Amino acid sequence: MSDLETTELLDDEGSDDVGSEAYSLFRGLFEWVVVLVGAVLVALVLRAFVFQAFWIPSESMETTLMIQDRILVNKVSYHLHEINRGDIVVFERPDDQVGEIRDLIKRVIGLPGDTVEGRDNEVYINGVRLIEDDYLPPEIVTTDFGPIVVPDGELFVMGDNRGQSFDSRFFGTVDESRVIGRAFVLFWPLDRIGTL
Repeated sequence: MSDLETTELLDDEGSDDVGSEAYSLFRGLFEWVVVLVGAVLVALVLRAFVFQAFWIPSESMETTLMIQDRILVNKVSYHLHEINRGDIVVFERPDDQVGEIRDLIKRVIGLPGDTVEGRDNEVYINGVRLIEDDYLPPEIVTTDFGPIVVPDGELFVMGDNRGQSFDSRFFGTVDESRVIGRAFVLFWPLDRIGTL
């Protein structure tokens, strides 16, 4: 083989290396773009249909939830089972109530058909005292209200910080169709992480 033929052969091999590196770089970038787009799509689907993060803007749920806490809400659970008394739910503000905050968070106290009443600093459901020691500090005062009968398909909700909560005592019962989901995890701040 002549020197000229050898030089041409080396040039051809060098070109293949450059083309191969460019192809590998393009392929790597393309794979990253596909992975990132896929991750964004999965996150959007999860947010729309499964989980959504919310932050707490007021003191109405203290001391269970504090201002600026971050929570995750399960949007699927109530498609699988009924809403339970004691659940903490996020729901759309009733249409006839004005306010800057569109979504509210409260605890479910009364279920459809229940008679809810506040008297002597206690809540009664169908004449039986509701045990709230797990989430209400002893200093919380529940003023008298009711009795209120919860209509079918509706919920009676209250904040844990009874003196600072705008809830069913003021705006009435909430249609179950307005419930976005159940708050189930407190994920921020880190020193308060836990289930709800």
